[in-house]
Amino acid sequence: MRPTPRPYILNQISSQLLPTLGCSTLMNMRVSPLLSLIYSFLPFVDPAGVTGSIVFTTFGRSLYGFDIHAAAATKSLSPDRRDEVQLTDGVSVNYNGFFPASPSLLLSLLRQSSSSSSRANDSIDALIYVTERRGYPTVYLDLFPASRFASNRRETLELPTRLQFPLLHQPPGAADALPFISMKDRPSISGDRLIFVSTHEPSQSPRQSWAAVYSTHLPTGSTIRLTPFGIADFSPAVSPSGEWTAVASAGDRGWTGEIHELNTDIYVFKTRDGSTRALVVKHGGWPCWADDSTIFFHRQSSDGWWSVFRAEINTQGDAPELISIVRITPPGFHAFTPAVSPAAPELIAVATRRSSSQYRHIELIDLAGGRNAYIEVTRVNVPNAHHFNPFFSPDAGRVGYHRCRGGRNGRTPPLILESIKSLSPETISLFRIDGSFPSFSPDGHQIAYVNLPGVYVINSDGSNPREVSTSNSFSTAWDWKRKGVIYTSQGPQFAHESTEVDIVSITLNEDDDTAKPLIKKLTTGGKNNAFPSPSPDGKWVVFRSGRSGHKNLYVMDAVEGERAGIYRLTAGPWSDTMCNWSPDGEWIAFSSDRDDPESGSFSIFMVRPDGTGLRKVVHSGDKGRANHPWFSPDSSSIVFTSDYAGVSSEPVANPHHFQPYGEIFTAKIDGSEITRLTHNSYEDGTPAWSPFFLEPVDVANSLPGVSYCRFDDCHWLSSNKQINAVFNGTSC
Repeated sequence: MRPTPRPYILNQISSQLLPTLGCSTLMNMRVSPLLSLIYSFLPFVDPAGVTGSIVFTTFGRSLYGFDIHAAAATKSLSPDRRDEVQLTDGVSVNYNGFFPASPSLLLSLLRQSSSSSSRANDSIDALIYVTERRGYPTVYLDLFPASRFASNRRETLELPTRLQFPLLHQPPGAADALPFISMKDRPSISGDRLIFVSTHEPSQSPRQSWAAVYSTHLPTGSTIRLTPFGIADFSPAVSPSGEWTAVASAGDRGWTGEIHELNTDIYVFKTRDGSTRALVVKHGGWPCWADDSTIFFHRQSSDGWWSVFRAEINTQGDAPELISIVRITPPGFHAFTPAVSPAAPELIAVATRRSSSQYRHIELIDLAGGRNAYIEVTRVNVPNAHHFNPFFSPDAGRVGYHRCRGGRNGRTPPLILESIKSLSPETISLFRIDGSFPSFSPDGHQIAYVNLPGVYVINSDGSNPREVSTSNSFSTAWDWKRKGVIYTSQGPQFAHESTEVDIVSITLNEDDDTAKPLIKKLTTGGKNNAFPSPSPDGKWVVFRSGRSGHKNLYVMDAVEGERAGIYRLTAGPWSDTMCNWSPDGEWIAFSSDRDDPESGSFSIFMVRPDGTGLRKVVHSGDKGRANHPWFSPDSSSIVFTSDYAGVSSEPVANPHHFQPYGEIFTAKIDGSEITRLTHNSYEDGTPAWSPFFLEPVDVANSLPGVSYCRFDDCHWLSSNKQINAVFNGTSC
C-alpha cells in the first residue's frame, strides 16, 4: 500500500472542509496554522516488516455509540423533543464535552494571520470533547455555525456542516509534546492552554494509576504536568478566573482497588504550574466551580445515596482551605457528576438515578431562594436512554451531556472489529472485537470468539460471521495441526470447582460453512474443566480443572480427551487457570492466586509441560491482578490483561464495568519490558496474538440483531439494602 500524498489531502481539506462552514470570515483567512495542525496528524501506513496482530475484548464497549447533545437550560422546559440538539456527528464514541468561552484558540491562531476577524465570534460556535474515532481517546474541537443551536430542523441536527480536528498535536522539535497513545479526559480551555487528564506517563509502582492532569500550550504543543509524580488526579475543573484547578485525588494513599466510588478527596492548585496544592475537601469527586470560592462535588453519603455537595473555600491566603460544606441533594435518589456555570450559579446540572426511571437522566436544580426545585432536561426528550456528565455553555443558556445515539440517528453500525492505534503500527495491529475470548486460526484466516452464550467464527477481515455452537461457552483455542478444530469450555463461567463445565472440540466443515459442526466432549465428570490450550504438535491440550477440589492444571490427549491420556501439571490449594501453550512448545503460561489463595489477587506464572521450571513472570503488586496470558508468535513475549496501571477515571462517570481497571499489556517472558497497549476507562481483557498482520481498519458488525445502547449502568448503586428497597430490587 502506498501512502496518500499529503499535499493532496491538504488541498482537499482547504477546498472542501473550510467552505462547508459557510463563514466568510474563515474563508478569507490564511489558514496555514490550521493546516499545520491537521498536517501533523495525517496517517501513514507502511506494512513492511509486520509481525502480527493482537485482538482483545472490551466489556460492552462496542454498544456505546455516544454523541454529545445539548438542550435549553431554562427553568421551565416544554416536553418538546426539538429542545435537544445533537452536537457531534455520529462517528465513534464522543463524550465529556466542554463549551469554550470563545470559539477556541484556533480562531486566535487564524486571527494572527488575518486582519478580517471582527465577526469570528458572531458566526462560529465551538465544542471541545473526547472522541475515540482515531483508534484511541483524544481531544477534538468542532467548529460550526452558531445559528445551528437555534434551529430545530432535523436535517440541521443530523447533517451538520463543521470543521473538526484534534487539539493535541506534536509539532516538529517539541520534545515535551505528548505521544499519541494516552487517555485524554474531561478537557477544558483556560486562556491559551488545554487542561486535561492523560495516562501517557507510567506510574512509579504497580497498581498506581497513571492518570495525571496536564496543561498543553495550544499554539506550540508544549505540555507541562500539573500533578505531582507519584500522585494520580482525576476529573479536573478550572475556576472561572483560570487561576485555580480542582481535582479528585487519593493523594499519597493511592488506589487500593476500589471499582465503585474512588476514595478520593478534592485538591486545589494553581493552574499555571500546579503549585500551592492543598486538600480542601475530604471524601469527594468530580469538582466544578461556581466562582473562585465555591465548589460543587459528588460523593456517596453515609446513608448510601450518591449526593451533590457545595463547599465554600478560602483562596485568599497562603493556600486554599475549606470554610464549610452543605449537602444539596437529599436522600431518596442518586445525584452525581454536577456542573455549574458562573453565569447562573443558582442552577446546578446533575445526572440522576431515580426509582421512577431505569435510566440515568440530566436534571437542573434551581437553588434560587433555597427552594431546590428540580427541572427535568432529558427524560422529557429521550426517556429510555442513559445520559452522562452534564456541562453548561458559558452563558448558562444550554446544558450539554452525552448519551448513546441508538439506531434512530446512528450513522454507523456497531463494529465487530475496531482498529486501535498501536504503539508499533508498522509491525503490530491492535483490534477490539465485539465478543470475548477471541483466538486466531493457525493460518490467520479466521477468528473464533464467544458471546456468552454461543461460539462464533468470522473471517479475519470481519466477513462471514457465523454461530458454530449455541451453548454457553467461554475461551477458544484452535488446534495447530487439525484444520478447523476449535477447543472451548461449555458451562457457566465464574463457577465453583464442582460446577459442571467440560472441554469440547468443535470441528468445522471447511468446505461447507452451513454444515453443522461436530462437537465432541473431551473431559469427563464435569468438574469445572476450562481454558483449553493445545500443544503446537497437536497431541495434547492443557486445561484447568476443579476435580481435586482446587483449580489446577492438567494435560490430556487432544483428540480423544482424558480417556486416552491425562496427567496433572500443577497441584495446590489455590487456583491455577487461564493457561496458554507457547508456539515453540517450551512453556505453558497461566494465571494463579497461589501467592494469596482466594484473595482475588492473580499473577502470571510459567511452567514447562513436564512440570519443571515453575516461575513467576508478572506480579501486579499487592492484591493486584494479571490474567489471560497469551504468547507472542515467537514465544518471546506474552500479552495479558492487568490492573498494573490502576484505574484511569472515576467509574461513576461511565457505564458500568465490573473491572474498569483492566488494560492490555505485553511483557517479555522473563517479566521485563512491561508495556501498556490500551489507555481507557473500560474493562479490557482476553487478548490473543497472531503472527499475521491484519490491515488496521474498522469492520462493521453484520450479525443480525446488533444495536447500540444495550449496556448496563451502575447496578452496584442499589447494593445498600435500604436503597435497594426504594428501587424495588432493580438496577440502581
